[in-house]
Amino acid sequence: MDLKLIFIAVLGLFCCCTAQKEGKECISANAKHCGDCIQHGAKCGWCTDLNFLKQGETVSSRCDELQSLIKRGCAESLIENPRGKKHILTNKPVTNRNKREKKLKPEDITQVQPQKLSLTLRSGEPQSFNLKFKRAEDYPIDLYYLMDLSYSMKDDLENVKNLGTSLMVEMSKITSDFRIGFGSFVEKTVMPYISTTQAKLLNPCTGDQTCTSPFSYKNVLKLNSNGSLFNTLVGQQHISGNLDSPEGGFDAIMQVAVCGEQIGWRNVTRLLVFSTDAGFHFAGDGKLGGIVLPNDGKCHLENNTYTMSHYYDYPSIAHLVQKLSDNNIQTIFAVTEEFQPIYQELKNLIPKSAVGTLSANSSNVINLIIDAYNSLSSEVILENSKLPDDVTISYKAHCKNGVVNEGEAGRKCSNISIGDEVTFNITITSKGCPKLGKQETIKIKPLGFTEEVEIILKFICECDCHKTGIKNSDLCHFGNGTFECGACRCNEGRVGRNCECSSNDVATEDMDRNCRNGTDICSNNGECVCGMCECKKRENPDERYSGEFCECDNFNCDRSGNKLCGGHGRCECRVCVCEPMWSGSACDCSLDNRTCLAKNKQLCNGRGVCECGSCKCNDPKFQGSTCEECPTCPAVCTEHKECVECRAFGTGEKKETCEKECSDFKLIKVKTRDKMPQPNDASYPVMHCKERDANDCWFYYTYAVNNNTEKVVHVVEEPECPTGPDIVPIVAGVVAGIVLIGLALLLIWKLLMIIHDRREFAKFEKEKMNAKWDTQENPIYKSPINQFQNPSYGRKGAGL
Repeated sequence: MDLKLIFIAVLGLFCCCTAQKEGKECISANAKHCGDCIQHGAKCGWCTDLNFLKQGETVSSRCDELQSLIKRGCAESLIENPRGKKHILTNKPVTNRNKREKKLKPEDITQVQPQKLSLTLRSGEPQSFNLKFKRAEDYPIDLYYLMDLSYSMKDDLENVKNLGTSLMVEMSKITSDFRIGFGSFVEKTVMPYISTTQAKLLNPCTGDQTCTSPFSYKNVLKLNSNGSLFNTLVGQQHISGNLDSPEGGFDAIMQVAVCGEQIGWRNVTRLLVFSTDAGFHFAGDGKLGGIVLPNDGKCHLENNTYTMSHYYDYPSIAHLVQKLSDNNIQTIFAVTEEFQPIYQELKNLIPKSAVGTLSANSSNVINLIIDAYNSLSSEVILENSKLPDDVTISYKAHCKNGVVNEGEAGRKCSNISIGDEVTFNITITSKGCPKLGKQETIKIKPLGFTEEVEIILKFICECDCHKTGIKNSDLCHFGNGTFECGACRCNEGRVGRNCECSSNDVATEDMDRNCRNGTDICSNNGECVCGMCECKKRENPDERYSGEFCECDNFNCDRSGNKLCGGHGRCECRVCVCEPMWSGSACDCSLDNRTCLAKNKQLCNGRGVCECGSCKCNDPKFQGSTCEECPTCPAVCTEHKECVECRAFGTGEKKETCEKECSDFKLIKVKTRDKMPQPNDASYPVMHCKERDANDCWFYYTYAVNNNTEKVVHVVEEPECPTGPDIVPIVAGVVAGIVLIGLALLLIWKLLMIIHDRREFAKFEKEKMNAKWDTQENPIYKSPINQFQNPSYGRKGAGL
């Protein structure tokens, strides 16, 4: 469904853009008269209503897209909108016959239908017709065999001598009216292509070989139906010779194409078989022999011999293609395998041509010709003559088995058998009016066939009302123009809506001064013509400049909701003129205050003012469409407690009337409190509430009014209820505490004892180290030796 809506929207946008483009084409034309208008597109029309133009509009405003003119008030009967047409002048049906029926003249056989028609073209309006092609049975054929007679083709000449009667037999299976002719070529008779010594001019071959004198091109046998005569004359031909490998075959092809009377071409299928075992010279190669004049593309046969080979250069490939096409000649290149790729490239440049690989001695030439003819005749390609300026043509082919070709391939159908009928749809379009409306003639024909379709092109360059114009009318400022199609067509040198001004006065300062409104001429939105502003046209026909100085417009007013004047007014001189019950610069302010009435029939609950259909609350803490909500007021939790309790848990005083009294808000349950909206996270005020329910449990919720004035409550789905003490954990805790305290005391006592013992042991160790155990110092020890001293010993003189 969504894709379908998108497609419809895109289609609508495309149609809208297309319509705007068509309208733009007519508006941008700046047409000064009806004929000028209709030449700018098939959608353009011209209003002939005398009173159609409004103040400030120019004559070119009469030219617009048809629907726009009607919308602007021009009656459909007063709109000039001529249309093209088609008229078939000659429409002879295609021929249905076979070989068993009475033989018809070539001019009595019709393969293309119609033969002549007339198309009247309006600029931008295509005209189409169908061209029918049917390949007729037993259609006459003319075949001209053009052979290279340089020395390397000696063996081939022997096999060609019997070609006439054999080919007549084979071609009789295709047509009862077959003619054959023969021509030969060698090279230009100047150096360095041939030797110009006297001996070589008489016999260009070496050794004991005898050859005929060199020549450029000879028409040996004019087209005829006598196969025996062909064999006889070809049998009398002799090989010649030249110096270089490329041959002068292009000179010969050009003469065969343009010398229709000498060759004997009829207005039937024309085949040219070109047989060689070498390459070719083309335009520019003649400079080697001092020949600089371009080939003139004219017949220069005297006594069936080309006499200007020494005077004119070889033809170019493009020149050759043109002459072959002009004379409806289909070419079959019968060449040896060595040069087959070269001629294959040449075939790509020459429409309706074929390439066959010739055996070394040309023994397969008959099969080659039959195969090539079948290939060429099974394909039809349309071509047209040069088109007039600004005229285009397109083709669409409806071929066999439902095959449809378009574009460049639309010119062609393949695999067409005798009796098959194909159709081409041909469309011709003109842009403008070529050569002032002069009648033109173009022709379309199948390549290789003489029949063609003649198309006479006529052009609509003026409106019908142009014929009834009044010259030098008084309506055109004292006869300064022709009054036609509801407007003045000014004489040369006059301008203005009514031809009231001379073109010499348009740009003078005096005229410009009358067009100024300040510093700018016509507010930069128009041109000053005869002292009056002519406003510019806009691409959108609904948008216009206006006013004496083009200072006003109807598209630059304020917008609301992407709509001009909010869609509730019209734009006049850049100011919105609003509809009743709407105001504001963009007509976006509604004067209807019914949307501001609260349930108590007060405007905005008495807490605000009604502006543009919406309440503007005086106190910012109040919200809602009628200022009825106060999400952050302290009493809001108590006010909504009962409704939240009954809807969330099915309890409370309003449990019985919950559905009736508590359905004005949206309830959302959350797992935990951290899942509830926080004040800093929301774009609107949020009130957090904690209330006790009927079971003496706490429940948590938030209350808010969102940006869409919708009441929203988030509540934790499980309330928090109080529980009694658990004895077992308490007792276990006390016992565990006592045990832990005892263990802690024991550990402390043990730690202190360890510390004390370590201190005493350290003290003992210290005193032990300081103790001295020398025997002389031991107070208990007594020596076993006694010693006495005589106090008077040593004093010998003492007694004396």
